[in-house]
Amino acid sequence: MCIFSWVSHSEVPIVQFPKVANNVDYSKVAELSFSAPVEKVSYGVDPLQYALLWRTTSLENAQRKPLVVLIHGGCWLSAYDIQHTFALSTGLAQAGFNVWSLEYRRSGDSGGGWPGTYEDIKAGIFAAAKYNNGEFDLSESVLVGHSAGGHLALLAGGVIKRLKGVIGLAAITDIEEYAIGSNSCQQVTKNFMHGMPKEKALDYEMANPSKQALHPNSLILQGGKDAIVPGFELDKLDSEVIMLDGVGHFDWIHPGSDAFDTLTKQLNGLLK
Repeated sequence: MCIFSWVSHSEVPIVQFPKVANNVDYSKVAELSFSAPVEKVSYGVDPLQYALLWRTTSLENAQRKPLVVLIHGGCWLSAYDIQHTFALSTGLAQAGFNVWSLEYRRSGDSGGGWPGTYEDIKAGIFAAAKYNNGEFDLSESVLVGHSAGGHLALLAGGVIKRLKGVIGLAAITDIEEYAIGSNSCQQVTKNFMHGMPKEKALDYEMANPSKQALHPNSLILQGGKDAIVPGFELDKLDSEVIMLDGVGHFDWIHPGSDAFDTLTKQLNGLLK
């Protein structure tokens, strides 16, 4: 495992995030300031197989080491990388959590798509348990994923049972139904899966959280105004669902939103 230092923990500045109304635009997220990660850790030989570590700025939690393993979204596409969740990682660190944010191969990358992307996610999670001679305990860690990252988090949490819990933020919970939708993200599902559900029925079943066993402590946080990943038959999932009226797709990754406050409240409940 290769570790590269970026900045010392003592040099991490506190970032002030503006409060925003519900259903925030992606542009508001993209313009946010953030603190740099303190380390970059490889979990594989490909340049995209790495994690970035943000350490909590909370003195109270510095010894307890609560860990969030974070999976960014972006329609599984190589065009959307880890950087758009830097502000989220910063906000979580300032809220009292260490953050192990995963980059991974995606559609358009060599080895990306199903199942390579999923294999990267699992490897990246297990790397967190090996970091710094076992500093972080997966049994005291929560896996959090947004959008397509939420899809991957729900799947991975179903097989890595020793995690404390899993939270899907605007997660794609039924990839078969999602693939036949018409918005821009839905239309590229076939790129990730290398085909449509009728062509890749077995692969879609294996990649579908609604058809796989989820982690017993799985939670879905969904916004009622989400047009990119609308909630689909969430009542049929074997997990708790919290629906926030008026919340859109990107509220979850903006630390100045009400949705972010809901996320940190749920994390504190799981990690107490």
